[in-house]
Amino acid sequence: MSNELIINSTQNGCRIALLKDKSLVEFHHDEDGTQFSVGDIYLGTVKKVVQGLNAAFIDIGYEKDAFLHYLDLGPKFSSLHEFTKRAVSKKNTSSRLEKFGLKPDIDKHGKIGNVLSRNQQILVQVVKEPISTKGPRLSCELSLAGRYLVLVPFSNTVNVSKKIGSSDERKRLVRLVSSIKPENYGVIIRTVAEGKDVRELDTDLRNLLNTWHEGAKALRTAKPREKVIGEMSKASAILRDVLNESFDNIHIDDKEIYDEVKSYIKTIAPDKEKIVKYYNGKSKIFENFGIERQIKSAFGQSVSLKGGGYLIVEHTEALHVIDVNSGNKSNREEDQEATALSVNIEAAKEIARQLRLRDMGGIIVVDFIDMKRAENKKLIYKKIKEEMAADRSKFTVLPLSKFGLMQITRQRVRPEMNIATKEVCPTCQGTGKISASILVSDQIERSVDYLMTKQNDRDITVVVHPFIYAYFTKGTLSRRLKWFMKYFKWIKMIQDSSMGVTEFKFLNKFGEEIEVSNLQ
Repeated sequence: MSNELIINSTQNGCRIALLKDKSLVEFHHDEDGTQFSVGDIYLGTVKKVVQGLNAAFIDIGYEKDAFLHYLDLGPKFSSLHEFTKRAVSKKNTSSRLEKFGLKPDIDKHGKIGNVLSRNQQILVQVVKEPISTKGPRLSCELSLAGRYLVLVPFSNTVNVSKKIGSSDERKRLVRLVSSIKPENYGVIIRTVAEGKDVRELDTDLRNLLNTWHEGAKALRTAKPREKVIGEMSKASAILRDVLNESFDNIHIDDKEIYDEVKSYIKTIAPDKEKIVKYYNGKSKIFENFGIERQIKSAFGQSVSLKGGGYLIVEHTEALHVIDVNSGNKSNREEDQEATALSVNIEAAKEIARQLRLRDMGGIIVVDFIDMKRAENKKLIYKKIKEEMAADRSKFTVLPLSKFGLMQITRQRVRPEMNIATKEVCPTCQGTGKISASILVSDQIERSVDYLMTKQNDRDITVVVHPFIYAYFTKGTLSRRLKWFMKYFKWIKMIQDSSMGVTEFKFLNKFGEEIEVSNLQ
């Protein structure tokens, strides 16, 4: 299994695509000047304390005040507040916490009014980006994520990821990290640390400590609303979280981003530096790797499945709904149960991909095709959990209900990714919308192949819009000529300006239209 990262520089920032075996599994748009990203640490000011919610609203510079619940203060809030107060008042305090006297933990059942007051300055971290009409969600349990470790200031505990199953390996990692970590710093050991030696863990820990020291120094001169510690760029953050032995290539079309990523790779994994490649081809990088077409076909309301079924994805304010349909798969299997199982298994794979690709969060309800057998329902439940195992967001999957519905909750920390998959129709001068025309050529190619190979219909004519006609016929080695070389039969093409760009039809030798709606 191969992993590739493709980074495309745009006027507003960069687009990042993660490919697994050439299939798009993650897509991000990292815009320049984007603030309030998950992981950013700010010096905030308490604007309002709401006793009824046991929460406070904090001003960190966003148009709406950010939300901080009492439970998100963390047990070590008193220590954090004391450290912040000393730094802001410019008292002689070191950025190192080894000699810092930790304060007693706050009462976990306490009230917000007992620890926070209006205009108080506190250090906060963004844990959820602004979504819809809501401001950012904050926490005072600060953490700095590295490749193998997560540094937690004002703590002394060492925890290990639950995904590391071996008890011997867990004990080894705890022993190693406990021997190298300074006093008053907690550490969470990430899953990718499994099997790593003390040198790699120590390097990662030192980098995180340096980041904390730099932020603590910046805090002394920081003004309210200022960012004290910023999360790295989205490209580097993805590399930090997903870079592993299966990564083959990282292609970048911008020299500045290329240098930044190469420098970061050299820091965290020097042996992987050679996989970073600068792309300077004639065609656009997303076109060259087939990503543009995948984006257009994956983000629509209707998503096709390879076997003939399809998904309908609907979004509401409260939840997301995904409906699974068999399409023209329904007349292939021996019985209804076999058809339902086949389509549902394929749908489970695509749903796991779609959740990650669109970064859908909150509550997701999936309406699978009804199945009668309990073992088949268990199989679908197991399949979707397996497919979502690679998802970096926290999630919970419930078994299929008796109505054939599956409920999924997925951590939502940033707005959902939405891509416009409709474009203004040039035929109707913008009065209507059509499916993305980039996919029309693929539909025609599939239909031609089906007619020539499966139905053995050797005398066909294709009627298309002049734009599409030019696409298939222009050039010395045109696509129509390639058809002739493949099928040994010349396919006639007629251009019809009355047709829309996305419209086409096939005619047989008698001039009768061939129904192609069910062709693969």
